Amino acid sequence: MEYMVRFIQMHEEFRRPELDAIAELLELDITWVAYDENSPFAIIAINQADDPTAAAKRLVSRAIMVSAVFELWGFGDSYDTLHADIKNRSSHVWPSYQECSFRFEMDAYHSSHTHAQRRSVFESLSYMAFRGPIVMSTPDERFTIFEDYDLDSNVPKQVLFGRYLGEGGRKAMSTYDLKKRSYISTTSMDAELSLVTANMAQCAPGKLAYDPFMGTGSFPVSCAHFGSAVFGSDLDGRSIRGKKGRSVMSNFKQYSTASLYFGGLAADLTNSPLHTRRFLDAIVCDPPYGVREGLKVLGHAKESLQHEVILNNGMKAHLQADYIPPKRPYSFLRMLDDIMDFSASRLVNGGRLCMWMPVAGAPEDADGDTAGEQETEEYAIPQHPALVVVRSRRLLTYKRIPDEEVDAEALAAVQLLRLQLESNGHADLGANDLNAFRKKYFQGFKTPLFQQFHPEPRDQSRRPEPST
Repeated sequence: MEYMVRFIQMHEEFRRPELDAIAELLELDITWVAYDENSPFAIIAINQADDPTAAAKRLVSRAIMVSAVFELWGFGDSYDTLHADIKNRSSHVWPSYQECSFRFEMDAYHSSHTHAQRRSVFESLSYMAFRGPIVMSTPDERFTIFEDYDLDSNVPKQVLFGRYLGEGGRKAMSTYDLKKRSYISTTSMDAELSLVTANMAQCAPGKLAYDPFMGTGSFPVSCAHFGSAVFGSDLDGRSIRGKKGRSVMSNFKQYSTASLYFGGLAADLTNSPLHTRRFLDAIVCDPPYGVREGLKVLGHAKESLQHEVILNNGMKAHLQADYIPPKRPYSFLRMLDDIMDFSASRLVNGGRLCMWMPVAGAPEDADGDTAGEQETEEYAIPQHPALVVVRSRRLLTYKRIPDEEVDAEALAAVQLLRLQLESNGHADLGANDLNAFRKKYFQGFKTPLFQQFHPEPRDQSRRPEPST
């Protein structure tokens, strides 16, 4: 039996990767029979499962990009081919549902129908001979006809029919809505994408997830929703401690997941107290790329101030309640390298690194056309011999491979380069490597809509000539 997955039609680039990550976590072998980013309807098959229907329900139950899953009873490019496929594909199961209460629904993408039109379509299914009562509120079974139209088309390009099995995990978005959360900041990641990140990281009970740029804890909160034990760190411990009774811990208490929160640390990747052994199942983060202000890490830029400070009263400065750690400049490229090296040295085999990367796309030229392909690929994604790329756009996702599969020569070269950088005394801490990224980031989001409300000064030299 094949299954129809009803996706939401937004964040299309995350839909299939999220479901693939969940399938791998649940050890389900799925085949994508039909998938198109321009359509919310996809068909999958679940292979070698004792109970494929139960497996389909488990698969989508935590998927944020999925609205619902249906047992596929028919598929076609017109109603004639749909009815023929229904009879061929599902006639053997009709007797099991002939006495159940039921209702028919219609889901038309890029189209709508009157009540009379919907009723006519439903009555065309009378050959299934259901004898049970029609119940609109809570029927035993729900059957849905799906129509998929191209924009501005009057004829569907595909029509599907299925029996409802279960809903996706989108209710969690309401629970974790930032508007309802106890403690947030202006940089808190929204609930939907935080939960997708936790799915991509394959968070689950018995796993340990870490966020090295925790802030107010959006990612750890989402990882804990799926049962992972979590902890994090941040450059500024004040964001973790909070104030006036609101803190990262208060968020976990709000969602009754405080038992899964191991705490937060004032630390960064260059000053981490974590053991170098491999013990993390997931690292999830939205690094501060320094697009709007320079990057910083803990420590003094001046060597004379890199020692422990003792106050006049004999107390150590860093033990004071109001202590704010000093910070020094940090390199954009060095940060990416540190994230990769940290993950390779802490993730278990199969552990995942999920890291958000701002993507602006190709800027437009003066004629409104986007720049060439070279423009969008100028900034290569970070690489490490011990990490294989699972996903390579916006939400970068890597998987730690076993040591015996790591290219020894490539790993040695990476380690040698890092030793050279460290022996150089952090001489690479300038901002020059970030300037080009900043320019691309802001120019890439320049759209005609933006220009409409922020018009550039007119070029008087290009004024049209008067007609004669």
